[in-house]
Amino acid sequence: MEKYITDERTGLKYELVGDYYLLAGDNEPEEEQKPIGMWGQRHLRYLKNHRKVHYANLLTSGKLNNYLSDIDRQAEEMFERLTKQMAASEDITE
Repeated sequence: MEKYITDERTGLKYELVGDYYLLAGDNEPEEEQKPIGMWGQRHLRYLKNHRKVHYANLLTSGKLNNYLSDIDRQAEEMFERLTKQMAASEDITE
């Protein structure tokens, strides 16, 4: 059996997995994997536990990693800004 087949009628590509042909992903480049820090991981846990449909939509569309990376960046910037504000209001140098 062939590893990949293409349905001429629909143009969809299928991959042989075990004994079954499953729909293969398209040939679009995969999403660039960006590092996810502490805040992104916490948001991921929140999405999995409380916003399951939103999580599934992001995951299946291939936008989850970029979304979490952006959340992580924004949260880190906010954390640094708040830390500086607290240090300035209490005259702390360290």
